[in-house]
Amino acid sequence: MAADSEPESEVFEITDFTTASEWERFISKIEEVLNDWKLIGISSGKPLEKGIYTTGTWEEKSDEISFADFKFSVTHHYLVQEPSDRDGKEEPGEDALPLPMQDLLCMNNDFPPRAHCLVRWYGLREFVVIAPAANNEAVVSESKCNLLLSSVSIALGNTGCQVPLFVQIHQKWRRMYVGECQGPGVRTDFEMVHLRKVPSQYTHLSGLLEIFKTKIGCPLTPLPPVSMAIRLTYVLQDWQQYFWPQQPPDIDALVGGEVGGLEFGKLPFGACEDPISELHLATTWPHLAEGIIVDNDVYSDLDPMQAPQWSVRVRKADNPQCLLGDFLTEFFKLCRRKESTDEILGRSAFEEEGKEVADITHALSKLTEPAPVPIHKLSVTNMVHSAKKKIRKHRGVDESPLNNDVLNTILLFLFPDAADKLADGFESRANTSAGNNPPPENEDYNLFSQFKSAPSDSLTYKLALCLCMINFYHGGVKGVAHLWQEFVLEMRYRWENNYLIPGLANGSPDLRCCLLHQKLQMLNCCIERKKARDEGKRGSMSDRSPGASGNGAKGADHSGDNPDKEKEFGKSWESWSDSEEEFFECLSDTEDLKGNGQENGKKGGAKEGNKEPVNFKPEGRLHPHGKLMLLHPGEPLYVPITQEPAPMTEDLLEEQSEVLAKLGTSAEGAHLRARMQSACLLSDMESFKAANPGCCLEDFVRWYSPRDYIEEEVVDEKGNRVIKGELSARMKIPSNMWVEAWETAKPVPARRQKRLFDDTREAEKVLHYLAVQKPADLARHLLPCIIHAAVLKVKDEEALEDISSVKKIIKQIISHSSKVLRFPNPEDKKLEEIIAQIMSVEAIIARARSLKAKFGVEKCENEEEKEDLQRFVNCLLEQPEVSVVGAGRGPAGSIIHKLFVNAQRVPAVPPLEEELRRSGSPEERRQGQGVLSDFPPPTGREVILRSAVPRPAPYSKALPQRMYSVLTREDFRLAGAFSTDTTFF
Repeated sequence: MAADSEPESEVFEITDFTTASEWERFISKIEEVLNDWKLIGISSGKPLEKGIYTTGTWEEKSDEISFADFKFSVTHHYLVQEPSDRDGKEEPGEDALPLPMQDLLCMNNDFPPRAHCLVRWYGLREFVVIAPAANNEAVVSESKCNLLLSSVSIALGNTGCQVPLFVQIHQKWRRMYVGECQGPGVRTDFEMVHLRKVPSQYTHLSGLLEIFKTKIGCPLTPLPPVSMAIRLTYVLQDWQQYFWPQQPPDIDALVGGEVGGLEFGKLPFGACEDPISELHLATTWPHLAEGIIVDNDVYSDLDPMQAPQWSVRVRKADNPQCLLGDFLTEFFKLCRRKESTDEILGRSAFEEEGKEVADITHALSKLTEPAPVPIHKLSVTNMVHSAKKKIRKHRGVDESPLNNDVLNTILLFLFPDAADKLADGFESRANTSAGNNPPPENEDYNLFSQFKSAPSDSLTYKLALCLCMINFYHGGVKGVAHLWQEFVLEMRYRWENNYLIPGLANGSPDLRCCLLHQKLQMLNCCIERKKARDEGKRGSMSDRSPGASGNGAKGADHSGDNPDKEKEFGKSWESWSDSEEEFFECLSDTEDLKGNGQENGKKGGAKEGNKEPVNFKPEGRLHPHGKLMLLHPGEPLYVPITQEPAPMTEDLLEEQSEVLAKLGTSAEGAHLRARMQSACLLSDMESFKAANPGCCLEDFVRWYSPRDYIEEEVVDEKGNRVIKGELSARMKIPSNMWVEAWETAKPVPARRQKRLFDDTREAEKVLHYLAVQKPADLARHLLPCIIHAAVLKVKDEEALEDISSVKKIIKQIISHSSKVLRFPNPEDKKLEEIIAQIMSVEAIIARARSLKAKFGVEKCENEEEKEDLQRFVNCLLEQPEVSVVGAGRGPAGSIIHKLFVNAQRVPAVPPLEEELRRSGSPEERRQGQGVLSDFPPPTGREVILRSAVPRPAPYSKALPQRMYSVLTREDFRLAGAFSTDTTFF
């Protein structure tokens, strides 16, 4: 027994043939994917409607499988259809043909303009493709192709799937597929031939019919009828008889104003080349029976003018050069430049002779020194002449980026008030500057608030357009730097000479606009304050009524004004203009209040409800309130002259908020923060005390914040109803800011208070900010204005064409831009997307105009035909392919026919001689013999042959057979779907 057991242990190694091979695993993975996608079992669906392949929605889903280490992608392509109404009805019988086989014979969707190539070749609504994954090599060898096809066949047989499965073979560019579809007792094989050199018998219909019948091998006589669908495609490339209407602008005439579509303040628009490169005419014979027409190597009945169906598509030029798009792109490139203005133009134009370049911040440091800055001694004329000398010194007059004519034209466009003679007096200039019309309330005008740009009638907006034009046509970045330098000099000149800046809305900076626009508005505020002081006039901007929102009586009611107060107020402004010191402090407290009993009053005030002494002369009264009386003296309450709060730009607000945030949350920090925020309140309290001797905090609250003074009816000791008032709860909190400020406030009129808004300092800060801007910074600031202008331009141009698809894109651009431009420093990628969208709209409108010119829409006299042509042109822009109503006999068809006739008559080199020699079609032969046709040889010939034939035996079931043929200049393709009855075979 022991001896017998030894050999058994040696023979223990047994090969397990039940282990799955790589091939079996691959088949299993295919079956698994088909199961996951629920493609198992009988496929059902509604009959296909006409044109559904074009108008319907195609979807796809993908998965990945592998054969050993070779990866394949599996993709399911299908037409989205509503569920078929088969509920409660009988399901299709087991013997019914699978849906894909029925689709092979369907004639409703031949030659779809936009679909997967297998849809065009076989007419399928659903199929699965197995192709090598992206990084894998193509399946080229015949054995591997057969192995894949066998895998597909086994997987279909195992799962009962009726959806066709294709395998992509050879290189991807060849689009070669083989596949199979199985049903109960039937199978369809999908085969393909792809050739570069076309055999002569395949160039005409009779040869294709012979090949189709041979391939079917039908045992019946006579043969079942063959149905044919034929399409010939003709390409029109020669537009010589229609010159492109858009002429490039004449830049030399720019100074004259209107410039071939170009004008300062307006952006150009349109394509510089024809945006339509080709017109493709497809002539189709959709249902032809065999024998009706003749098409062989000698003669052809396929005359395009006799074709029952015409359809047209246009080929668009790739990225046509468009003016608006070029302007935007070049301006956007400025944002990436690194050079400063001084580096571009040479040494600084602000530099003085014989001195080294000094940082402009030194001017600000001088302002903070105790000694006054003698601004009135600065000569702007000398400074400008010095700047021009420097410019001439470092680059000759002839080398200036902008010549004087162009520069003067731009400056007059930006500053129209500069044309006024100086002799006309200051008033004329001031009036033109400040005469800003109220903004129109319409959607287009208010776009600036969405884009954070500037109003379309503002100086900032005009400056952006001028810089954009100069960047494109007048010296690029050097021209931009030159104009900006001149602009900054003009700003300083206006500040020092009290000339308001035109094209800016009155009032504080508008935070809805870009920062540069806010800075210019801030400078205008400074000029206005300085002008009011220097002229000794009272301006409405300098009179503030803090409680106007809370109390209607405390408004700008000047009916109670008297000459004394006007005289007093005028005197206050004159006293401010006597000195050029940075801060205008009042006299020392002891001198100012000498003899006024201030010390005693302050002591008594704490005991008597914070009441002020009455033994000093009232100052700084604007007018009597009219309704309110002081509580204790019983005298009328006067509205005081108060200071205007300081206007703020968004960067100053951000800076202020950072300072306040840094104070922390401690009690001391909170107290300091409150004091910093109450500077305006303190100023108003001091003005109120000066105007109303003997007043108390309750008087101030009644005027300044009426809601914080609560009045109610009470019954006194005698039984009479009287009104009694008291401060609100928040005013009674111990040591609150209002009480503390009231105790601190001294009776000082506004004219002798420290200025809340130091216009001199703020103006110098703005001018410094403008002077240090690089061209790239400037472009970033103004890019929203340029995008704003471009959107308005495309809206105006679209209104002339009325293209619905463009309207939708413009809405998307506005929505997208609003989100991107609202925040500071938007990403370059998002800005490029916006510019690309605007360029696409420009190209669409240019194509519409090109097609209108070619089809003579405007010249058409018949109103009905004109509308048809307009509709036809709009469809060409929005649809991949458009049917021509009436084919060659309709209005559009006759125009297309003339286009081809005119192109044929233009003497040119005979086209495609090599192809003529290679494939001798009847059309080409007739042309070679000197017979001039209205149409050139067809660029593409497509033929679909269909029949229902029993295979392989005469008694087999009649099954669909289909062959698609396409012949182009580059290649020839046959795609066949041949069905076989497998019941007994």
